[in-house]
Amino acid sequence: QVQLVESGGGLVQAGSSLRLSCAASGRTFSSYTLAWFRHAPGKNREFVAAISWRADNRYYADSVKGRFTISRDNAKNTVYLQMNSLKPEDTAVYYCAALPSLIPRIYEYEYDYWGQGTQVTVSS
Repeated sequence: QVQLVESGGGLVQAGSSLRLSCAASGRTFSSYTLAWFRHAPGKNREFVAAISWRADNRYYADSVKGRFTISRDNAKNTVYLQMNSLKPEDTAVYYCAALPSLIPRIYEYEYDYWGQGTQVTVSS
């Protein structure tokens, strides 16, 4: 059984930073693409960032480019999302997702495993 557990969410002011973590268990994720999605109230869940298993390919949504950085530690089966210069529009539940693929994907239907989500709230 694959499990993904996110942590690191919280309530912060605009301009602040947060680092989300997602710990994976149940199998070795070194050959998996790992990604972050988010779901804001009244909107569809959207892609945020993805990273290939060697971390040599990273994709970002245009809305977070230059502010967010995705990284991973395969020895710890953990993926991170460093979020800087946070804006109120970044408020959402952030989900970690995993896909057995060497090439990152940006569509949520392609991902097999999901965490329970962690809430990020950015106040203005």
